[in-house]
Amino acid sequence: ATLQGNVEIRQGTLLIRADIATVEKVDGKVRRFELNGTPVHLQQEIEEQGLVTAEAQKVEYIVATGIVTLSGAADVVHPQYRINGEILEYDMNTQHFQGTGGDSNGRIRIRLAPEVVPGNESDEEEPPVETPSEGDPG
Repeated sequence: ATLQGNVEIRQGTLLIRADIATVEKVDGKVRRFELNGTPVHLQQEIEEQGLVTAEAQKVEYIVATGIVTLSGAADVVHPQYRINGEILEYDMNTQHFQGTGGDSNGRIRIRLAPEVVPGNESDEEEPPVETPSEGDPG
């Protein structure tokens, strides 16, 4: 079956919005979704990590395996990192990504968020501590 317009698919905390969705069923059960859009939008609330959002021109979701494949200018934003590539594959069960980039080297780009050091969240800066250099009688 093919759905067109404001297509919205929900599975647990996963939400996918697309322009066109093709649904493949086997024995009356949904087996696979293929979604196309300008772009397709995804979001999932991951326990203890926060909201993950993604965009791509095409998304394939295999229900039984929990594998989501994003292709065509795939962009994923996680509270701790951001990943860009031509093809990104996300395993909903393990919450891991793998993928390839669009350049000749097949690279993907990953940008990590700065790490917050526990106990160092204060806005007040401590003055620098001066230590005498060697040979300084000081």
